[in-house]
Amino acid sequence: MKTGRPGQRRTPFRRIALFTLLGIASACGGDAATDGSPSSAAANGTFARIQRDILDPSCVSCHRAGDASARQSQLVLTSDSAYQQLVGIASVQQIARSDGVARVKPFRADSSLLYHKLAWVPGHHSRDYGQLMPMGTTKGVTAGQLEYVRRWIEAGAPRSGHVVDTAVLADVRLQSASFTPLSAPTAAGLQLKVDSFAVSPGSERELFVYRRVGNASDLYVTRIQSRMRPGSHHLLLYTFDESRTAFPCNLRPTANVVRDIRNTDGSLNIVNMLPMACHVYFAGAMTQEFDYRFPPGVALRLPANTSLDFNVHYVNRAPIDLPGEAFANLYTADRAQVQTVARTLNLANTSFSLPPKQRTTVRTVFPMSVRTTVLGLTSHMHSMGERYEIRVRRANGTETTVYVNTDWEHPDFTNFDTPIVLQPGDALVSVVTWNNVTNRTIGFGLLSSDEMNIIFGYAY
Repeated sequence: MKTGRPGQRRTPFRRIALFTLLGIASACGGDAATDGSPSSAAANGTFARIQRDILDPSCVSCHRAGDASARQSQLVLTSDSAYQQLVGIASVQQIARSDGVARVKPFRADSSLLYHKLAWVPGHHSRDYGQLMPMGTTKGVTAGQLEYVRRWIEAGAPRSGHVVDTAVLADVRLQSASFTPLSAPTAAGLQLKVDSFAVSPGSERELFVYRRVGNASDLYVTRIQSRMRPGSHHLLLYTFDESRTAFPCNLRPTANVVRDIRNTDGSLNIVNMLPMACHVYFAGAMTQEFDYRFPPGVALRLPANTSLDFNVHYVNRAPIDLPGEAFANLYTADRAQVQTVARTLNLANTSFSLPPKQRTTVRTVFPMSVRTTVLGLTSHMHSMGERYEIRVRRANGTETTVYVNTDWEHPDFTNFDTPIVLQPGDALVSVVTWNNVTNRTIGFGLLSSDEMNIIFGYAY
């Protein structure tokens, strides 16, 4: 599933020609050029501030009329041209164009290449839209500048007028520094964490840390809360099934020691991965912030003397080190308050093949053998994923769609106010569409450039 790495492997992010971007490009050398007579529209308002503080000093030296870079990217960012060439204009970058990402799409920062180019730590964003910007520097725009651009786009990307509070710009931290640790539970509960670690430029890092809970008696978890630093691909917590024989599952990893799934040369570390054969999914998140509460009277059970394997996965597309860090809070209740013990859903299809240069839709049926009451669902796919649909198929063959996600990076967790009751013979069905824009066949795998097809959820 989604989930972070110091046995780094250089990620096969395809570096499309440096300037077939959208383009914010920068620091190509020389002073920023201006046309000397900015229009009145470019002299006032939020976009004028973006022009003056970001485009002029960081981009115009490459993106000006007559420059080779501007000819290749078909983008001129001087004040007399920038707005007309950004807002509502399709990108010439092939993958962005196929994804429907414009240079700037009003009201949709997540579909605006300008925002993606400036976001050096945009979640686990590994869709290859070319070089991040500004180039030729060891830091991107500040966290405040990135947020200023995002809010301008979300406000409709107007050419004039003040639509974003300039107080946002006071945050001059590097984007990677924009993080507040999660506070530990003040009521009954416990906190687990993965301490800060480095992810090298242009790499992915996925690791495990085995944490002993130290509970003398069973714990009943009624709320799961997590927070990760930007750049996260996923966070997962696993318990262990000691009955499995594929690996001696009664043997546990050394506590509190980082176990990278890859060696420094990029090869898989088989010893560190062996405990995965014993894992049982307990909790997880694919978004930087996650907070789930079970219905009253419902809880997950953690048996006495439990340990949890904490798994995180980070992707770093920036040209500087990225710090990773993750927190998980488990809030608990007395056994007397629990009438129903919940369980987790982890329904995966690992046998699919996505041919190059085409869209592929795969349908997978997961039948239920016992009565199952579904409380909530989410999906897991990687960067080629365009749509993840979950359907309920009844024993008589009728189907109803109960979940749709089109954002592979930040999939919704759908909490059903009225739980879905599945009888034996009913099924959950995943219908997943991928757009493989690469020249290679893609299958199930751990890297963000591989793919996955997983339904996660809670039920009883």
